[in-house]
Amino acid sequence: MAKEKGKDKTPGRKLIAQHKKARHDYHILDTYECGLVLTGTEVKSLRQGRASLVDGFVQIDGHEAWLHNVHIPEYAQGTWTNHSARRKRKLLMHRIEIDKLDAKSQESGHTIVPLALYFKEGRVKVEIALAKGKKEFDKRQTLREQQDRRETDRAISAARRRQRA
Repeated sequence: MAKEKGKDKTPGRKLIAQHKKARHDYHILDTYECGLVLTGTEVKSLRQGRASLVDGFVQIDGHEAWLHNVHIPEYAQGTWTNHSARRKRKLLMHRIEIDKLDAKSQESGHTIVPLALYFKEGRVKVEIALAKGKKEFDKRQTLREQQDRRETDRAISAARRRQRA
């Protein structure tokens, strides 16, 4: 069965945007799901499936978490009520989670990056991760492991096909 465009493996979750390179550039230590404070035109633009998380990051300021540099383009049919594309957006999280993230992100080399933006039961959610930057050799090692895993999967499936025939 083919995977529907914009659908995720989790039921009731419609994927809008993903930051695939984040998993390549960072070691993901912990993930959190949080809501976003958005305007009406932002939600309408997201329903059209348009967003980019590439330059995004999370900054904690005075016990509040803010999402910076996430690009949600202006809504085409919007009027003077339209939003700016790269404004900072407030994240909806529990105070305990924010304090925990703040303490961990103060450590050397740690950052908070958005991984995915999606609709869950009609509400926009963002999956953020506490991450630590990878070194160049770590990236090469990860690519090598993925390639080895692919080759073993191909060999196993070829052997299974030969057994059936």
